[in-house]
This record gives sequence, C-alpha cells and structure tokens, in this order.
Amino acid sequence: MRKERTDIPLCEYDAEQSAVVMPGHEKLDVALPPVAVFAFLGDLIDEYAKEHHLPILAQFVSATKLYPVYGLKVQGKELCLCQAPVGAPAAVQIMDWMIAYGVKHVLSCGSCGALEPLPENYFLVPVKALRDEGTSYHYLPPARFVETDRATRRVIENCFREKSLPYQECITWTTDGFYRETKQKVLARRAEGCMVVEMECAALAACAEFRGAKFGQFLFTADSLAQVESYDEREWGLSSWKPALLLALDIAAKL
Repeated sequence: MRKERTDIPLCEYDAEQSAVVMPGHEKLDVALPPVAVFAFLGDLIDEYAKEHHLPILAQFVSATKLYPVYGLKVQGKELCLCQAPVGAPAAVQIMDWMIAYGVKHVLSCGSCGALEPLPENYFLVPVKALRDEGTSYHYLPPARFVETDRATRRVIENCFREKSLPYQECITWTTDGFYRETKQKVLARRAEGCMVVEMECAALAACAEFRGAKFGQFLFTADSLAQVESYDEREWGLSSWKPALLLALDIAAKL
C-alpha cells in the first residue's frame, strides 16, 4: 500500500493478496466446477433450476438472502449457475467467493442502458469498462478502464456468429450511481466512446484479473438514456432474459 494518505481513499491501492477476511474463510466442503454462468437475470435463475431439477452445489449467505449455486451439465460439460445481484460490491463478493471454491472462468450476462440510439434487446460484448464505481479500485491499481478477457470475448463472439445473432463490441460505463447518471455525465461518457451503461462489469473484470481467473460478459439493451431530455425505460429488455440465459449456457459449454 502507498505509504502516504491521498485525498481520494480509492487511490490508496494495496496489492497484498491476503486480507483480514478472505473468500472461502468458511472452509466449506465445496468444489465448484471451473466454469460459471453468473447471470443478472433475477428469479429466472431459480425458476430455470427448479424446472430442470438442478442440484444446489453451494449457497452464498448474504445479509439479505441466500444465493444458491446450481450444478448442471451442458453439452457434456460440468458448469455452475448462479444469480448475480445488482451492484458491483454485492456481485463481486459472490464471484470472489465462487472463485475461492474452484471457479476459474466466469461468463456473465445481463441488461444495460443504451447511451446511443440502440434498439431494445440488442446484444453487445464489452471490450473494456470505464471504472466509475468503487469496487474495482480494491482489486486493481487506479486506472480509467479495465478490459475483459480477450479469449473469452472470442468464444462469445464466435457463438453469436454461429447463431447469426447480430451484436457489437462496445465500451461500457460501469457506475454505482443509478440515480446520478446526469445529462452532462451521459454526454461525456458517450463522447469518450461508451455505448452503454451498467453497474458491475468493471468490478467483475478487476476481481477476476486480481484472482487469476478469466471473465467475459455479454449485454442486451434495456432502457435508453440516448435522449438525455427524455428518459425511456422501454420494457427493460425482459424479452431477452430467457434467450440470454440459454445463450450464456451454450457459450459457457465452449469455454
């Protein structure tokens, strides 16, 4: 850690690998499959698990609810599946814990807000994320961007092409201030190349890099901030939820 105190606490990065509380400190008798689908798709995850009678391999106990980690086999490959909570701190806490119990490759999916005039339910693959949240600064030194794993992006994009699904690579703006996406910030981020906004990508990518795991993500557009004078929540991308989950499982089987 830097010896001197800075004006911005998040700039006081400490590269020390160990911490007072480590993921896996419970020393559970758990060995998760190396590839995980970590999906921002709400209760759809539990519904899918119930429908397909998926076993629970482990449970992350948070202060608000239990997050089951389900086991399944797709195309002969053992995977695990977990609902991702909205917000970088909560999402990273669970992903870091899963990595401690054996996960080495994480594929995430979920919705995003459009900063450009993109149609709803349009797929995008983040190449890098602008770090406008706090969590990533506890895992990597201060920097403006963090990249997703290149090899994982290649697998994601190959799958999109095989299925003839249109998509676009993008830069995403990761923020932890949902109600502070001001007009000036939206315009500034768009001018910097950010096409979409969400709340977790930068932090998840940073955590994975710090822990020596691989992380990739695809997004689908939900609400739109493209017209800064007229916010449009549209249908929140709900029609993409189930297709996104099935697509994520298919991609994960190829990782």
